[in-house]
This record gives sequence, structure tokens and C-alpha cells, in this order.
Amino acid sequence: MKTVRLSADDNVVTATQPLQVGDEGATMLIPRGHKMAAQPIAKGEAVRKYANLIGYAAEDIAQGAHVHTHNLEFRAVDMEYEFGTNLRPVAAAVTQDTFQGYHRASGRVGTRNYIAVLTSVNCSATAARQIAAHFTPDKLADYPNVDGVVAFVHGTGCAMGGDGTGFEVLQRTLWGYARNPNFGGVLLAGLGCEMMQIDWLIEAYGLTPGPLFQTMNIQDVGGLRRCVELGVQKITAMLPEVNKARRETAPASELMVALQCGGSDAWSGVTANPAVGHACDLLVAQGGTGVLAETPEVYGAEHLLTARAHDRATGDKLIDLIHWWEDYTARNRGSMDNNPSPGNKQGGLTTILEKSLGAVAKGGTTPLMGVYKYAEPVTARGFTFMDSPGYDPASVTGQIASGCTLVCFTTGRGSAFGAKPSPSMKVATNSEMYARLHEDMDVNAGTILSEGSSVEQVGREIYEMWLRMASGEASKSEAQGLGDYEFVPWQIGAVM
Repeated sequence: MKTVRLSADDNVVTATQPLQVGDEGATMLIPRGHKMAAQPIAKGEAVRKYANLIGYAAEDIAQGAHVHTHNLEFRAVDMEYEFGTNLRPVAAAVTQDTFQGYHRASGRVGTRNYIAVLTSVNCSATAARQIAAHFTPDKLADYPNVDGVVAFVHGTGCAMGGDGTGFEVLQRTLWGYARNPNFGGVLLAGLGCEMMQIDWLIEAYGLTPGPLFQTMNIQDVGGLRRCVELGVQKITAMLPEVNKARRETAPASELMVALQCGGSDAWSGVTANPAVGHACDLLVAQGGTGVLAETPEVYGAEHLLTARAHDRATGDKLIDLIHWWEDYTARNRGSMDNNPSPGNKQGGLTTILEKSLGAVAKGGTTPLMGVYKYAEPVTARGFTFMDSPGYDPASVTGQIASGCTLVCFTTGRGSAFGAKPSPSMKVATNSEMYARLHEDMDVNAGTILSEGSSVEQVGREIYEMWLRMASGEASKSEAQGLGDYEFVPWQIGAVM
């Protein structure tokens, strides 16, 4: 078969290979991954895929015609939500799985052992970069248990409203990174006069300065050069203590995995995302936590998540986020349908509704146990959701701040992405892209289509790699050194 129908309720099918006129009833050329009308669709009639609405016919569409941006239109969603009507019990774990991780005083378990140089403001970014650059592999050779010294710099921290959402988001992000168990030590560097005062951050979030959590301001220590020298001294003093950490056995329940997708195509919701969803189910069965994000990329599919909410309050939190995003985009004269990129559309995705239906599959099938603000600590175990934009670096930054110690990233077009301190793995949606970018892809979920692998088989492969990564195995993006430039706190609100 050259097409696949994902549900008996669908009125479109998806081409598994390029269709010529006459193939499977095609009346025109249809690219691989794109939709073909399985029946006549009248103008204004709902177009359905995954048994759900993905848009409306902008004109009469004949059976066998190409269905895409030229004849499928987006309309804002007006959903009726159900809460807790699709609660499936969590499967009992057959084995008690473990990994080798770093046990922290907080009770959390890390998968890596980095030292962070965090910045409160863009003005201290150069200092942070120079401090981290001092610690070359040669200088760290005597500290084999330290994965590296990494600078996390950003372009904000000042000229922002002091009591607004943007200020709170940056505070939560910095605090969350400082507490992430993948860090053995943290140095927080500022300028001194910025809006994001280090002393305020420490007071607001109860951070306790000590040998493994140091702070300093450029203005207080006498300038950039002296700040860099002092920073190097502080981290040099940290290194022997951080190096004392050893990997020890920990239950898989201590893992928190960020569930991400980027560079999606028509197969994301058919192969890779459902496979990651199965891996998430396996992790939840162990008592671990999966964190879905990218609120604009669940728009139009949020009803599938509210039906899985373990209580009404959790479902309402998700709906409140959807309403906030509708207002946010309207105020900025945007559209919720702006999310599918040109690459997404070239890969066969037409509307945000279609993209979202595939994206939520990363969350598996277990109950939704919690909904959180951007960079808010995720405290519930099981499947959870964190608010974020669809921009991958900003979204993953929030997930790591929320406590994620691993990142799982599906892609159909191909994506070069990594995020320190939490190692990132890539799951390819199709075998053609995997073959082309095999140096960047860790798992090929395209075998579900090309070789008849089951979603469960590939999901198990992904889950088992999570355990190996958590124990120290490098993902392909990690081995290539990605992750030093992907710290992108979500910037909300006016720049003053």
C-alpha cells in the first residue's frame, strides 16, 4: 500500500511514498507524507485525521486530490472538554529497573556531574564564558568524575518589569538550573545593578551559598578581569569536592525525562511520537516522570489530555494555559496556527491542529498527574505537562529548570540539538532521514513503517537507551559537543 489511513473516521489518507496520477486513486502528484482526499470533501466540511479535526476544506475537494495549505484552512478551536474520562491504569512494572546516577543531598539523582556558571544578566555573559573556557579538557584531566564546566548565558535580566511574568520566569529558570541534580557545583555571576538581583533570587528561593554554590558581581569585585580571575579561583576550589561524586545504583523512578519534538513531519505522530509515548508509559510504570511541554503544540489536541487528567483541577490548569496563549497571540496580532514551520509543511503537516494531534502522542497513555508553569518545579510523578512556547531551546530550558535530567527529542526533518546539563537523544520519524543524518540520530522509529517494527518494540528501545544515557552513555548530540548554546530562558513582556 502506498497510503495509510490512521482511523476509519478519517476522510484523508497519508502517502507513504510519492503518488503518481492513478496511484491509490490519486488524481494529481502527491508528495510523500502529504494527505490525499479519501472521499469528496465539500467546501466548509471538516477534514479529519487521527479521527480528529485538523481543519476545514477551503474549497470543494475531489476524491484523490492533494489536501494541503492550498485547500485546507485553520479555524480557532471551540472545544467541549471532558475531564478524567479516559483514565487508564498504569501498568505494573515487570522488573524494577535501575541506573547508575549521582545521589545529591537534595534527595534527587543526577545523570551528569557538571559545574555551572550561571548569569543573572547579559552583562555578565562574557565573564561567564571566559571562566568556563579556562577549564579545558587538560585542566580537568585530574577530575575524571566532572563532566565539564559550562556557562549558561542569556540576553535578559535587566530592562524588564520587576514584578511581571517575565521577571518571575527568569527567576524560576535560574533557580531551577541551580537546583538541577545534574550539577555538582554552581557559580552565579552578575553585574551588580541589574533588575535580576542575585541577593533577591537567593532570598526568594531559599538558596544557601556554600562551597558548592558561589555568587559574585562584577561591580563588587573590581571589574571584568578580576571577576574572571575570582571565578576561576572559586571553581578551582570546587573541583576536588565535585569530583568526589560517584555513580551509584538508583531506581528508574528517579528519572525525569523532557519529551520534545522539533522539525516535525507527517510521520512524527505515526512513528516516533507514539514510540516515545510507549517509552514514557514504561517509565511511569517504574514510578518515573515524563514532562511534555510546548503549549502551542498541543492546541487543538488538549481535549485528549483533559480526558486523561487525574482530577478536574489539573485539567482546568491546562485549559487556563490554552486560554492564556489564545489571548497572548491575539494581543501580539498573531495566530495559534503560526506554529507549523515551512519545514513542517514541506514534510506534510498543514495546520497546528494536525501537528498537535501527533505531538501529544509523546505523552503516552497514562493519567495526566500535574500541569506546571514554565520552569516551575515538577513535583508529581508520572506523566505531567509544563507550559512553554514551541521554540525548542526555550522549551527545553524550562523543562531542565523544572528538574528534567534527560531529554528525548523526536524529529522528522532532522534537528541538530543538544542541551546541557541534561543529555539529549534524537528519535528519527522516518528511515530516509535517519540514513541521511545517522550521525545525529540515536534511534530510528522509521522502521515502524519501513520494516514493520511495532510501536512497542521501538518504545522499548528508546526506554532502554534512557537508562543507559542516565548511567553515562553519551547520546550522539552529546558526543558531538552540542548543548553549550541552547540555554534560552523564555522572555515574556516588555523590554523597558
